[in-house]
Amino acid sequence: MSLIGRANTALDINTVTGVDEALSVHGSDWLWAVTAIYVLSFIILLVLSFAAKESERVFHYLFTFALLVGAITYYAQASDLGWSAVEQTEHLSNGVVRQMFYAKYINWVVAFPSLVLGLGLISGVSWTTIFCNIALAWYWVISYLVSAYTTTAYKWGFFAFGTFSWLILAMSTINESREAAALLGIERDYLFLAGWLNLLWLLYPIAFGLTDGGNLIGVTGGFIFFGVLDLLMVPVLTFAVLFFARNWDYRKLNIAFSDSRPSRESGDVWKGAPPASADVSMAS
Repeated sequence: MSLIGRANTALDINTVTGVDEALSVHGSDWLWAVTAIYVLSFIILLVLSFAAKESERVFHYLFTFALLVGAITYYAQASDLGWSAVEQTEHLSNGVVRQMFYAKYINWVVAFPSLVLGLGLISGVSWTTIFCNIALAWYWVISYLVSAYTTTAYKWGFFAFGTFSWLILAMSTINESREAAALLGIERDYLFLAGWLNLLWLLYPIAFGLTDGGNLIGVTGGFIFFGVLDLLMVPVLTFAVLFFARNWDYRKLNIAFSDSRPSRESGDVWKGAPPASADVSMAS
């Protein structure tokens, strides 16, 4: 593997047959580099989570998992695994068999909802809105996955349904959530984060249409396109959130979740009815 200074032999070990459009060695090298960035980002975030207050680790936990999933899916793709052969039927590439990596969609089905949940927690919108936005993100990714594996022109119908769900998601995260963030006094920070994410999301339908959808860009070129987008979306946005979060009041945002637990050190007592053991002691 190129990650440890040796020649990249992934494509020699995990050979590809019966495919016209396949990942190249240089494409695999690029994917190893993306994997390394994800792994490094994961390690840095894991270390930062131990330095943060327990009540201010919600974003550390949330994005740590997203980075970990991104690392393993890019590892699979760099190793030339996690794919299947799909015939292309468009007039310019009719009969061409493309190497379709489903591992990419596994990454997105975790990354997109994680970012949606993060924006929802920052803005302070209702949990109903957050759950709805998460469902829209899943709908978007799954529609694109089905489109990629549809071998006829009907794939563009699934593409249209998925893209429409993104439009609804964009309106929710930019408009409704922005208004909620303004009430909490963090509208500027939220607009930067949501604007950055939606700018990247705007490019995903374009990238899909040129790669897995229309087969106008090869597998290696497609991975360069998506790799840059994924890096700007997950690792970069992760640390951007943590940068802005330094000035946030987690209690005002109602995301200091661990504060609701009793603390033995501070002498806090339980709220509500005492435990059964306390009733016995008092009765005696």
